[in-house]
Amino acid sequence: MAAGHPSTVEMPSGKDAAYENFPVGSFLLPAALRPHVAVFYAYARAIDDIADSSELSAAEKVARLEGFARVVRGEDPGDAGYAKASAMRRCLQQTGISPRHCLDLISAFQQDAVKGRYADWADLIDYCDRSASPVGRFLLDLHGGHRGGYGPSDALCNALQVINHLQDCKEDHRVLDRVYLPGDWLAAEGARIADLQQPALTPPLRRVLGRCLDGVDALLGEAATLPGGLRSRRLAMESAAIISIARRLSARLRRDDPLARRVALGKPAFLWCCLRGAASSLM
Repeated sequence: MAAGHPSTVEMPSGKDAAYENFPVGSFLLPAALRPHVAVFYAYARAIDDIADSSELSAAEKVARLEGFARVVRGEDPGDAGYAKASAMRRCLQQTGISPRHCLDLISAFQQDAVKGRYADWADLIDYCDRSASPVGRFLLDLHGGHRGGYGPSDALCNALQVINHLQDCKEDHRVLDRVYLPGDWLAAEGARIADLQQPALTPPLRRVLGRCLDGVDALLGEAATLPGGLRSRRLAMESAAIISIARRLSARLRRDDPLARRVALGKPAFLWCCLRGAASSLM
């Protein structure tokens, strides 16, 4: 029997698809594949919520996440508390997709339970390679792949992850004592972690965010080839829409202050980015 009481394994945060920087399982994707996308998203949301819980100890988080891993690997049938892991396991069996992407997510979220600082950009991207890239890799595998492999998808997913870190930098530090800003850049710019709780960005923190956004924009440059290399036209439209959203958010974060308020796109801007991006993939 998997560890944890069935009714207390998950720790729902209340976040849903509306919180994300991308259209989860949107109408752009083939209808037949949307249920698999929904299962994957529900699984990822459940394990992310465990990692982000302020009520669990690090050891409890790691243990619960390992329970999910055992079910996904087929080593444990799981009880009712691991229903989303069981559904994910069935999805993998139906589609023939490797469990690696699901297990990479668990690896990243177990790291979240015990690690709250990142030495440099490479250290942060190593985390993103397991916390974000698996999402795109699952979608690529589900839709027939990309002619250039996973690289452009990884770049887009990692860019979105860093954007999310910058959007939530104040709350991540306040609630979870996590700082996803490269430590060497903080030191080089004379920025203090404590200043993440200020009402506005200090000039040193603004410079650190700028360096992070330079990294984001470089990743988005790598991601530009993603839509054109996809075998699925619908996924190409979706990915082009997401690239458009990411570019707009990067520009907003350069202009606005995430310590003053969460920087996000309103519904009209979000929809406009989706339409403009999807249309660009048809040209």
